[in-house]
Amino acid sequence: MVKKQDLLIEIGTEELPPKSLKNLAITFSEQMSLALKKEGLDFSEKNWYATPRRLSLLITNLDITQKDKEHQRRGPSLSAAYDKNGNPTKATLGFAKSCGAEVKELKELETEKGIWLVFNTILKGKNTDELIPDLIEKILVQLPIAKRMRWGNQNVEFVRPIKWILILFGNKTLNCKIMGIESGAYSYGHRYHHPDVLKIGKPSEYSATLKNKGCVVADYNERLSLIKSQIASIAKDKKGNVIIDPELLDEVTSLVEWPISFVGSFDPKFLELPKEVLIAVMQDNQKYFPIVNNKDELMPLFICVSNIKSKNYELIKKGNERVIRPRLSDAAFFWEWDLKYGLKNHRESLKKVIYQKDLGTLYDKAERIAKTLSSMAKEIDIDTSSAKKVAELCLCDLLTKIVTEFPKLQGTMGRHYAKADGENDDIAIALEGLYQPRFAGDKLPKTLLGQSLSISEKIDNLIGIFSIGKAPTGDKDPFALRRSAIGILRIIIECKIDIDLKNLLSIAASNFPDKNQSLNCIDDVYTFLMERLRYYYRDEGFSTDVFESVLVINTSKPLDFHYRMVAVAEFRKLIEARSLASANKRISNLLKKSGEIDSVEIKDNLLIEEAEINLTPMLDVVFIMLIFFIVTASFVKESGLDVNRPDAPTAVKKENANILVAIGANNEIWINRRRIDPRAVRPNIERLHAENPEGSVVIQADKKAFHETVVTVMDAARQAGVYNVSIAAEQGE
Repeated sequence: MVKKQDLLIEIGTEELPPKSLKNLAITFSEQMSLALKKEGLDFSEKNWYATPRRLSLLITNLDITQKDKEHQRRGPSLSAAYDKNGNPTKATLGFAKSCGAEVKELKELETEKGIWLVFNTILKGKNTDELIPDLIEKILVQLPIAKRMRWGNQNVEFVRPIKWILILFGNKTLNCKIMGIESGAYSYGHRYHHPDVLKIGKPSEYSATLKNKGCVVADYNERLSLIKSQIASIAKDKKGNVIIDPELLDEVTSLVEWPISFVGSFDPKFLELPKEVLIAVMQDNQKYFPIVNNKDELMPLFICVSNIKSKNYELIKKGNERVIRPRLSDAAFFWEWDLKYGLKNHRESLKKVIYQKDLGTLYDKAERIAKTLSSMAKEIDIDTSSAKKVAELCLCDLLTKIVTEFPKLQGTMGRHYAKADGENDDIAIALEGLYQPRFAGDKLPKTLLGQSLSISEKIDNLIGIFSIGKAPTGDKDPFALRRSAIGILRIIIECKIDIDLKNLLSIAASNFPDKNQSLNCIDDVYTFLMERLRYYYRDEGFSTDVFESVLVINTSKPLDFHYRMVAVAEFRKLIEARSLASANKRISNLLKKSGEIDSVEIKDNLLIEEAEINLTPMLDVVFIMLIFFIVTASFVKESGLDVNRPDAPTAVKKENANILVAIGANNEIWINRRRIDPRAVRPNIERLHAENPEGSVVIQADKKAFHETVVTVMDAARQAGVYNVSIAAEQGE
């Protein structure tokens, strides 16, 4: 009897939102597989499919029934089960009746709380096809959908109206009703190339049938790879390279079922516009892929991905060229208007734009940024005149027509407009840096002025939003404060800016009208930043205990914190670190066991010398010196193996030998009390030599060791950069 079958689920809809399609398909797949496992149903693998008109899932080798389960029902306690005469009580009789059993069939279960009557039975597993419809409906209802739609006269809601449902379990079509829609036995192909019903023979034939008969590439990843291959080939034919934005590629993949790519062109005169503007028009408005030449200069070409096979692509090409021309013309008009108006003239208009109702206008925000930046300029040696100028121009680009049309160009257009107004490169580049980093892994501002401007703006975000009680909670972060916090920390650490974070927070907080409110949130903001710092170092590969060990130092300079993190992480790699940590733990335990220490009352009036008052700084110095001596000292690394060395009348004492390599009679190689594989000799010597570059390698080889093994060790030492290599021997007569 067949115990496993393949399961195919296809939810056919009206065109799904392209930016949500991939996530919906993956979530549906994950949730369905979890639901099946929860029901005790095993399967081999799952494959999800997604096109603009369908969410599909193929599960292979799925159990056709649930496994039978042992079930135990507990009845009354033994003391209450029988009367004095040994006859079953009403409780026992009632329990047996409810189980459909005789009293004699009941068993006894001994527990810590006593002995109980129980009834053991076997619950027969349900058929999988009985469970599937309810599971599907529950998951569809719970999918992450921002806006749900109704259709017809039903109260059912989904991301888009459902047009058909296909559920195929093995060769059997499951007929059921899901979200008000009756399931059927058929799928549908491409809307234009195969609008008729499409029969799917069995689940494993689903993808091939849609592709070969329905003109639908159902596999999302296959469709994406096909598009990438097509556009790359077209760009190569034009002697250029295609610009592929990952988000745009996903969106285009979600818009087509049968991708056909072709190239179009636009008037070269538009190349006078900034490159970023043209790319934004092509990507955001038209979903086109731009092409650049080998010098990374934009070419008057674009690549479009069509969803239809056509006998006349020239006609489609001309249609797209007609559409993009007015878009580019609008962008040219915005650019020319912004140039005539000038960037600095937007500053007064900032007074009319609300930043946040409790925090004032964009002009108010720009003024606070200017004050914070001015204070930073005095501390980290920034030209004060440049700081003043860039503060006057910051945020002005938000009101330009180009940025209004393409918000993602904020900062970039600030740089272009500043250059057009005659500002120097430092000012222009700093204005672009104001918004960097925009996302995780994004590039940081290039100049110190831009870095300081970005920090000032992000610090203002944190203090302002925290002060009005809108700090992030759970997964909700509408003001992107987590991104701002990581941005501040990345800039300070990676750009090596030595600045005190608490002091900077105090400066920024003092710039708000309600100083009491803003100053009161400094500790909360600082704690929030340190939590972000924890995640930053976790992503960088540092262990949690290293972070916690540095955190207790309570330094408020992120750069200093970073140097300590690196130092502790490097120190932990040393063999001596473990011994020191053990000694420190023993000392701590001894201090804890000493009852006298906790019971002593210190009387300040009896202390005469200042040094008697606080020994903590001295203890810190001593501890740091101890670590320094351990780190910088030269240690002789014992091999860990006693060997019978050969005699040599010319043997002499070797100075500064800190790496001992032992070779036993059976040709085993030992370094630092560990047996070493011959392939690992070189890296071990490299590591030990790094601790003492002036040291040498001494090979202690047993008399019976092979010459080949000795030569292998000598070669490894030379490959490790150690040329001072000696063979140990006993002083002969």
